Amino acid sequence: MRVIAELPHPECKITLFNMNQKYIVKFEQGTLEQSYKLSELDLSGGGANEIFQMLDEAFIATVVERFKAMRTDFSAAYNRQQY
Repeated sequence: MRVIAELPHPECKITLFNMNQKYIVKFEQGTLEQSYKLSELDLSGGGANEIFQMLDEAFIATVVERFKAMRTDFSAAYNRQQY
């Protein structure tokens, strides 16, 4: 897996990877991460720039909200195991 680029954002780390004719976009916030895979064949040839256009603020806002939900879900699961 090869790192293609990193996109700066104040709320999460965004890294673009390339592996086996796929792009992988990974979002990280603390101990949580989300990843999205796109086949190179599904793109129109714009490569990394085309992917960065998809990552608009509306999409990133949903990713950040999903991180909040993930953190809540994990905390609830952890707390259920505490006696």
